[in-house]
Amino acid sequence: MEMITSIVELVNKFLWDYALLILLLGTGIFYTFTLKFIQVRKFGVGMKKMFGGFSLHGKSSENGLSSFQALATAIAAQVGTGNIAGAATAIAAGGPGAIFWMWVSAFFGMATIYAEAVMAQHTRVKENGVIVGGPVYYIKYIFKGKFGKFLAGFFSVAIILALGFMGNMVQSNSIGSSFYNAFGVKPFHVGILVAIVAAFIFLGGIKRIARVTEKVVPLMALIYIIGCLVILFMNGSSVGTAFHDIFVAAFAPEAVLGGALGVTVQKAMRFGVARGLFSNEAGMGSAPNASASASVSHPAKQGMVQVLSVFIDTLLICSATAMMLLLSGVQGESGVLDGIPFVQKAISANVGNWGIHFITLSIFAFAFSSLIGNYYYAESNILFIKNNKKLLFIFRITCLLAVFFGAQADFSMMWNIADITMGCMATVNILVILVLGNTAMKVLKDYEKQKKEGKNPVFKAKDVGIENTECW
Repeated sequence: MEMITSIVELVNKFLWDYALLILLLGTGIFYTFTLKFIQVRKFGVGMKKMFGGFSLHGKSSENGLSSFQALATAIAAQVGTGNIAGAATAIAAGGPGAIFWMWVSAFFGMATIYAEAVMAQHTRVKENGVIVGGPVYYIKYIFKGKFGKFLAGFFSVAIILALGFMGNMVQSNSIGSSFYNAFGVKPFHVGILVAIVAAFIFLGGIKRIARVTEKVVPLMALIYIIGCLVILFMNGSSVGTAFHDIFVAAFAPEAVLGGALGVTVQKAMRFGVARGLFSNEAGMGSAPNASASASVSHPAKQGMVQVLSVFIDTLLICSATAMMLLLSGVQGESGVLDGIPFVQKAISANVGNWGIHFITLSIFAFAFSSLIGNYYYAESNILFIKNNKKLLFIFRITCLLAVFFGAQADFSMMWNIADITMGCMATVNILVILVLGNTAMKVLKDYEKQKKEGKNPVFKAKDVGIENTECW
């Protein structure tokens, strides 16, 4: 077991200390400048489109999801353990400075996720009367023949392992550990309960998932943010100090922590970016699976809406968690006090024992929504590999077993394995969307041209020199 742990840690060190740190930030920077700071220029447009499509009544398109349902499904997967346990783990391992690097990765990630959504939209196809798309489709669009099939298949397997199994085990583990710490309920019993509830939603298919997420996601995010704001107001005089520690520790951890925990700038960057990715999934290739199904008249429209998912996930919810932790005065430490116990101890120090119940219920809501979103992505890729009812049934059962066993598994090992599988996904996805950079620019220029002409933009691929699209 020690050998396996060492190998996993070595692989993660290479992926997250070097390869993905460069790829993720580099891609975000590339698209930020290529698209002329799209995350800033079109932020207001995205907000209007999101609230314009806001619905709690399950209204969707005939062949896919509404724009808001696609966004809600993406946020459901994004807003989960990473927003609470992930932020806590980042601070415990990388110090307060890790939060700064989470913000940096999120800002540039907003441009990346815009590009992902556009790629997914313009390469989507109709299968059995239903609109589908995502990385596997734009991989095959770019790379023809056997290599394209192999790479798409590799990505499908990676996302199934990363989200359908490991990702959902992490979410279930967070629910199990939080309920045990708060109420003394054994993880075994929690695992059974979560698996039963998940089974009801999973077996209802994509439409049921969309209907659940569009109702649950807005409500849970609002309640959590309000709760965190209450804590911030209670500690108003210390908020400035917390921000100071974040910015100083990002570049000089010893100035805040004194070097006692061995935190370095590299550690702050590594854990900030890694946990930021786990939380907002920008560049990972998961959100495009939902973006592709959105019913919009122009790919750029869903791209602008999708930008908000990263903003809500990291810059709002993760930041709220981070401030709550830093204001508590409780010192986290990797392997000693991190993850859910760190959060629960911190909120207890802030507001007393009732806060533990609030955070436990928040963890349940967030983690369970991620279970739903992760399953949606994994199922989409199972169907890409082979649209077979028996295979889908077997997958659903194994997914539910992963949820059950995840509630009782080792916390640190699961995070490490989840990092590896997500790293594989992200590496493939990033390299492909970089190849499609010119397409993202063409789509945006077409949208802006039509807006200047006073039109409601409608995309026609051939008008902008894009060939071989099935739905445009």
